[in-house]
Amino acid sequence: MAGSVSLELKDVACVRGGQLLFERLSLRLSAGQWLQVAGENGAGKSSLLRLVAGLLPPASGELLWRGAPMAPQRERLGLERLYLGHEPALKDDLSALENLLAACALAGEPVTRNQALEALDQAGLGGSTHRAVRQLSQGQRRRCALARLPLSRRRPLWVLDEAFNALDTAACDWLAGQVQRHLQAGGLAVLTSHQTLPLGAPPPLALQL
Repeated sequence: MAGSVSLELKDVACVRGGQLLFERLSLRLSAGQWLQVAGENGAGKSSLLRLVAGLLPPASGELLWRGAPMAPQRERLGLERLYLGHEPALKDDLSALENLLAACALAGEPVTRNQALEALDQAGLGGSTHRAVRQLSQGQRRRCALARLPLSRRRPLWVLDEAFNALDTAACDWLAGQVQRHLQAGGLAVLTSHQTLPLGAPPPLALQL
């Protein structure tokens, strides 16, 4: 993982649709640390993750990436973070392979066909790579989106919204292993979940909204 990474929130507030979701939120993550965000539906978990990913500006306060204000670093942050939202961003008419190749290209991270096939196989979709996404189960759709992980080793910030949803035990174990490997390499991770995550050491910073 190139360089020292850190993510800091200073007195951050978030307002959506005229409603204050949270305010005066301050925290700091350094290399190898992860944050688990919990809370009721509508508490602002997904909004917080969009703030952290640089996709939503705070109503007040400041976010820092690598010790500098995040806002002027939009282009750099876009290349250094992986953001996977609550709903897999997939095209129903495309196959799992086509979706993965397109997502990587749009993110400025082109990969070869063989690399994409290997990532889908790791994610447990080896037998469904050429099937249209509309034919896949919810768990398979989630696996297709998560196949981005082994292709995003160089991105130090992973922001994953309810990534463990709709996954069976084997897929949960695979995902936990991917995040653990990322943290051990000096990356950061911010995740939302309603459940205790099977990530083991290091323990997370916990935030309840």
